[in-house]
Amino acid sequence: MESMTGHTIVVTGGGSGIGLALASRLLGLGNTVIIVGRRAAKLAEAKAAHPGLHTVVGDVESAAQREALFATLIASYPAINVFVHNAGVQHTLNLKAGVAPSWDALASEININYAGVIHLSMLLIPHLVAKPFSALITVTSGIAFAPIVALPIYCSTKAALHSFTWSLRHQLADTSVRVIEIVPPEVNTELEAPGLHTNGISVDVFADSVLARLGAGETEIGHGMAETGRLAFRAAFEIPFENMNKDIHFPTPSAQ
Repeated sequence: MESMTGHTIVVTGGGSGIGLALASRLLGLGNTVIIVGRRAAKLAEAKAAHPGLHTVVGDVESAAQREALFATLIASYPAINVFVHNAGVQHTLNLKAGVAPSWDALASEININYAGVIHLSMLLIPHLVAKPFSALITVTSGIAFAPIVALPIYCSTKAALHSFTWSLRHQLADTSVRVIEIVPPEVNTELEAPGLHTNGISVDVFADSVLARLGAGETEIGHGMAETGRLAFRAAFEIPFENMNKDIHFPTPSAQ
């Protein structure tokens, strides 16, 4: 995103943490910024602190909720050309607890962190490719590359999202859509629970770093140990990826 102003930007999970830090900075650069979240009160707090923000209450957990959110956003803000998939949840899972975990809880984590990103991206891409410039931005994690074993669902969804983002970038390379991945390390936010993440970097330090690298046109943006993991993964798999995908041919879509 060499041009950092004049865009209409949606940030899911934008009421707090990394989402709000990015949204407030993008707002300050002269963009129209819409933050999406499940909690109206949290969105109201964010808007009170940053009055220029637009807010939409919405959820990305179920297909019906995602479709309703997409319809609302496009109807209210047809100029949307940048979408930041930031919404996420994280739950510790003890596999030796002797009790099977609730599938509903596991599915919720998968849907919010991964399936929802795929679904919304599929809905958004036809809209975004029609814009002169657009961007799809995912927020993954450094523990996509080296998981914390107490977070098996979270880490695996972020690893899958890294793969999905890489595929999108490759497929959309000859369109107007820039596909960008933000790879946070541990950041001091309220992810999973307030006060749980206190050993990471400040959200302001991370957001400032991300904005600087977005402005420089980078398409994968890590920090600290997350950047170490990102670079190691790239070094190992960049050439195999290019070799596997250099002669990919897609069938011509059939007429509907």
